[in-house]
Order: sequence, then structure tokens, then C-alpha cells
Amino acid sequence: MTTEGDVKPQFYICNCFTTDNIFLEDYKLHVRFVSEQQFRLDYQPLLERLGCVTDRKFEDVLEKISQEVDRRRRLGETSAERAAARKDTYRPLHPHVYHLQESHLAPKFKQIVEYCRRDDAGEDGLLELLEEEAAPRVYRFPVFEKSFCEELVEELEHFERSPAPKGRPNTMNHYGILLDELGFDDGFVTPLRERYLRPLASLLYPDCGGPSLDSHKAFAVKYDMNEDLDLTYHYDNAEVTLNVSLGKQFTEGNLYFGDMRQVPVSDTECSEVEHRVTEGLLHRGQHMHGALPISSGQRWNLIVWMRASRERNRLCPMCNRTPSLAAAEGFADGFTERSEAPANASCALT
Repeated sequence: MTTEGDVKPQFYICNCFTTDNIFLEDYKLHVRFVSEQQFRLDYQPLLERLGCVTDRKFEDVLEKISQEVDRRRRLGETSAERAAARKDTYRPLHPHVYHLQESHLAPKFKQIVEYCRRDDAGEDGLLELLEEEAAPRVYRFPVFEKSFCEELVEELEHFERSPAPKGRPNTMNHYGILLDELGFDDGFVTPLRERYLRPLASLLYPDCGGPSLDSHKAFAVKYDMNEDLDLTYHYDNAEVTLNVSLGKQFTEGNLYFGDMRQVPVSDTECSEVEHRVTEGLLHRGQHMHGALPISSGQRWNLIVWMRASRERNRLCPMCNRTPSLAAAEGFADGFTERSEAPANASCALT
């Protein structure tokens, strides 16, 4: 955990943020856009096979990409503006949920973390306390008390109904909340990562930066019968991800996991994993996954993308190149200027 006297490093984004992994929802496709000429050469034949067969449809694609690139370029400025406006206009319904307390946490989760903090802790002993899912190295465990999940969802819904400006988590989730803009980072997400999740990840994912998770992006997403129903197959901009089901009442909507992103989709078999309220699923960020549609009700999830600069400083997980850095606010995308070599060459594929 960061202590008094520690100097928080400057975090950066990779310049690929404005060009790579742009999601075209109508075609369920992630694309890279550097220029129109490059884009036509790389994607026009594929888009035509997916139904983009008229000039008008292609122009619509280019317009949506232009809007997304512009949004990303202005993200730091607009995010700061929203956070400032939120402080002036929004009054929390449950102020205590913004500060992590032991009483918020499930007893089983506290037992697991306490084991991880022991000097003699090891992966084998930890696995005896966890429920490994059908997908390799995906683990389920209770995280929060049900009463806390209910109050957190009430707070998120209260914010959704407020006139305060809102930013959305990413191009794939249209309904959700960026928790740093709402004020959850310092008192809630950072201590959750440093005190509880990093000890766990250190034992489970030593090859994926688990011991050196030093930043995060946290957000809540909502699935509703009249809004987003599901989430397309993807990987996360993270070394390790925690996904907690907060509620409310819903049916179906399980997660499914394939293989690591380096494995061709044609060689992949997916495994379905049930998502239970109050419980979290911990997995490697580069593990391909998605969410099946809910068939009734409404579901809220808390997502924490945890990053390790020692890993990503060497290779950007989103563009597979040495990162070209640009200054940004807050934790940005988790890159730093530190050049120390990571202990592991890559995150294991199995």
C-alpha cells in the first residue's frame, strides 16, 4: 500500500489509445484507424462481408470512428470537467460507501486475504480456499456483504438519476459509471487493490504482474432489458481483472471465457461461468471473455482493471508494441517512465 512519504509516479497513456481498439458496435468488430486509406485497405473487405455494403453505411462507420477518436483525445479534459461538476452538483445518498470498511467485506474474503498476507502463504494453500471455475485460472470468491452491494447499487442509481454529467466506461458499455469521476478512487478502490487484491494476485498471477499491481481503472456497468443486454467477446486493458456481481435481480447473463488473446479464435473453446451476486471473478486481463444476455431483470457489476507498470512498460497490451507515452491525468492507462525489466517475459497462456 502507498504510505506517507511515497511519491506517486506520473502515469501515462500509450499513444495507441486514439487509434487502436475502436469498437464498431454494429459489426461487433474492434478496429485500428490511422487514416482513411489505411482503414479502407485493412477493413473494407471484412466490413462488406459483415453487411457494410453501401457507401452510406461506410460513411456512417467513418463518422462514428471520427466521433470516438475525438472523444478519446478530449477525454482527460472532459473527465476533469465532469468530476468538478459532480462535486458542485451531486449529493451522495450513502456517503459511507465511498470509504472501504472491513464491515463491507465478506468474511470468507477476509479469511482468504489474511492467508495471503502470511509469510508462509503459497499458491497451493490459497487454492484450497478458492473455487476454480471451468475456465483456466479463473477464480470465484465472495467479496462484499449483500447489504453493502444493495447500498452501492442504490448510490449508483441515485447518481444515474441526478443531473450531474456522466462519462461512460468504454465503447462497449453504454450504461455504467466511471468510479474515479464519482470520487471512489482514493477511499475505496485504491485500498481495495493495495490491501486486499494485490496480496491475492501476487500468489495467483506472479507471471502477469500480480505482485506489482500499481494502478487501476474501476467502473460499474449496468445490464437491463431496455439497455445493454450483453457484452461482446473481448479482452481487458489490464493485467488482472476483478468482476463483482452487485445485483439486482436478473436471470441468465452468465460470463463465458475462451483462451488468452494470443490464441486464434478458431482454436478456442469457451466455458460458461455463473455470476452470483456478492461474488467476484478474478482473471487475467488478457483472457478473452464476454457476457451472455440477461433474459429478465437488471444487473450491476463492479469492474476493476488492475495494471502493473512493470509489465506494460515493456509491451502495450492493446497494440502489442513498445508503448509510446503521452502524459495524462490520474492513473491514466498505467504506464510509467520506469524502465526496470519485468521479472517474467510474458503472462502464461495456460
